Amino acid sequence: MFKKFVYLTLGLALALSACVPSTSGNGAGNLVHVKLPLGYIPNIQFAPLYVAVEKGIFAEAGIEIEFDYSFETDAMALVGADELQFAVVSGEQILLARAQGLPVVYVAAWYQKYPVAVVSKAEQGIAAPADLKGKTIGLPGTFGANYIGLDALLFSAGLTEKDVTLDSIGFTQVESLATDRDEAVSVYAANEPVQLRAQGYEINELLVADYVQLASNGLITNEKTIAENPDLVKRMVSVLVKALEYTIANPNEAYEISRKYVENLAEADESVQKEVLARSMELWKAERLGFCDMQAWQNMQETLLKMGLLTAPLDLSKAFTNEFLP
Repeated sequence: MFKKFVYLTLGLALALSACVPSTSGNGAGNLVHVKLPLGYIPNIQFAPLYVAVEKGIFAEAGIEIEFDYSFETDAMALVGADELQFAVVSGEQILLARAQGLPVVYVAAWYQKYPVAVVSKAEQGIAAPADLKGKTIGLPGTFGANYIGLDALLFSAGLTEKDVTLDSIGFTQVESLATDRDEAVSVYAANEPVQLRAQGYEINELLVADYVQLASNGLITNEKTIAENPDLVKRMVSVLVKALEYTIANPNEAYEISRKYVENLAEADESVQKEVLARSMELWKAERLGFCDMQAWQNMQETLLKMGLLTAPLDLSKAFTNEFLP
């Protein structure tokens, strides 16, 4: 999921540059208060963070966490201006922000696989990216991860947007495919495919990560926080890694914990929501949780350059780091 928009507002970041950072000491137990934007509404995909609260992982790290479900681009501007110290965002946002001069840095990968897929009814016969040629593809719009992932998938087959018809449909991919408005739709791999199968549709699924490795959702901070408070960065990264480990090892407990944080989860179809969590976990897994891979960043930069969202290559060594991993 992680619904998002591509474009950033540099002016907002500059206007906020004089604001007081929201990371501050808390007299009770000397916990540091951290406000963490997540870029989406409360959802089962954030189970590791809920686990980190309920299992005391944040507290053990000396952190009092506050979740903020605001737009990803707003969070990026605030972190870039040092009004906030951390956020959870997708890899493309880091490069787009740094191209505008925002000193943001990606410090831990949450998702190891880019969580976007292109889905079609099996009867369409779309079994590989090349089969998308000439098709009408629904997506929320020409922004965000659904758009980035779709173009990366097209590029992998030597196609471009000119070879397909893009249909901006908002976040109605399930309905658009079910009613045959579109021959294929760009979706979040852990969400809409589960819903479609639960409704009885036989679908083909092209997972972007099966064709190209892209920098995905993870934890970011800024250069000032790294320079002045590296210990806090290390503790935040450690919390994320421990929370991912615990959630992957204890999915049922993580699901039950999430009921406290996700409205209406108790009334939702439990089998569907548990499948969403299970598919999400497959996207998180890695030999070394949290590790950022240079090839994924190179592929992401190449994709953004081809799309015209970047006009020149960036110094990728400044965009991410693995130095804070446990």
